Amino acid sequence: MRGELYRNIVIATDGSRNTRKAISYGIELAKLSGATVYALYVVNTPSTISESWTIGKETIYNIMRDDGEKAVSEVKKIGETSGVKVKEVVLDGCPGSEIINFAENNNADLIVMGTLGETGLEKFLIGSVAEKVVRGSKVPVLVVRGGSKSETSC
Repeated sequence: MRGELYRNIVIATDGSRNTRKAISYGIELAKLSGATVYALYVVNTPSTISESWTIGKETIYNIMRDDGEKAVSEVKKIGETSGVKVKEVVLDGCPGSEIINFAENNNADLIVMGTLGETGLEKFLIGSVAEKVVRGSKVPVLVVRGGSKSETSC
């Protein structure tokens, strides 16, 4: 029996090993509810490719775009194996904002994404796309911790 809770699920991936667990959760939820999955990768153009760069800018962008296409293709393969319809989406921009905008503009019922679970100085220095999405999204967000870190402090 399929549920009607989710019709459209966005699985945000960065292609890393840490997102594998989130992909599994998202695909399983989609399978149980009969939802369509949008595999979403955002090429982080604002912070990665400076406007002042001239040499190699296009090459770097193409490498990042290829990485994104590979990442969403992997989600599609996993989904097809499970009988889940997956649509591949690669966007350019600021990842947190683009994930939120895509989900809200495409009638998503849930955003699924992974996180490293960084805290303290590590989090301050590298930021957290997952945190930005959780704080800014009107769509419910399921954050799946992918790292092997175990936090017990406050």
